[in-house]
Amino acid sequence: MRESGRTCLLRQSELLNKPRPVAVTKVIASALLGGLLAVLHAGPTLADGEFAPSSVAKGVLLVASPSLADPNFRQSVLLILEHGPEGTLGLILNRSTNVLLSDALPDLTVLKGTSYRLFAGGPVEPTRLLLLSRLKEPSADVRSVFDGVYVGGTPDVLERIITQAKPTEAFRAFAGYAGWAPGQLAYEMLEGSWAVLPPDSFNIFDKDPATLWPDSISRLQAPRVISN
Repeated sequence: MRESGRTCLLRQSELLNKPRPVAVTKVIASALLGGLLAVLHAGPTLADGEFAPSSVAKGVLLVASPSLADPNFRQSVLLILEHGPEGTLGLILNRSTNVLLSDALPDLTVLKGTSYRLFAGGPVEPTRLLLLSRLKEPSADVRSVFDGVYVGGTPDVLERIITQAKPTEAFRAFAGYAGWAPGQLAYEMLEGSWAVLPPDSFNIFDKDPATLWPDSISRLQAPRVISN
């Protein structure tokens, strides 16, 4: 990941608390409680150009070009969580791991016996957890990403979704995230490394991670294919 943008994307308190060098399966439930996201200014609204830097905004899907060889982002699709003058934050949506969430958060009894898997959200802070959820009644400790989809929250959010089983609610848990310094993502887009799709292109909680990237590329092939 672009570590150069890391310091501008984290609160000072986060920088003082460096992550412990432990395996992902040792991430504790309290990692969900921290306010990982910096308060960034609102980004621009979605423009018509899928390939223009101005099309990047909070809530859009960022699709890697077939030519992007960086192993951190090869064939990836990201959800942009924040975008503004201080930089950009996102989560890789299509990298499910073999780690069970019940192993990553062993203290959460509600997860025992479940088959939820942990997703690799990006190469920055890989031992920190972020919760992405679709909620009908969001709590005060979550941040809106786009219509009905939120990031953050406490383990109580997980317990509510799992135990109350509302059909409209869902979640995914991510280890790590992606980040760009100011102007960095715009430069990469001008190089042809990324394109943008609107947030309602897919149901990101139900979509098979294995087909998300090829299906995203197919949607970008008319009227133009991103560079390959």
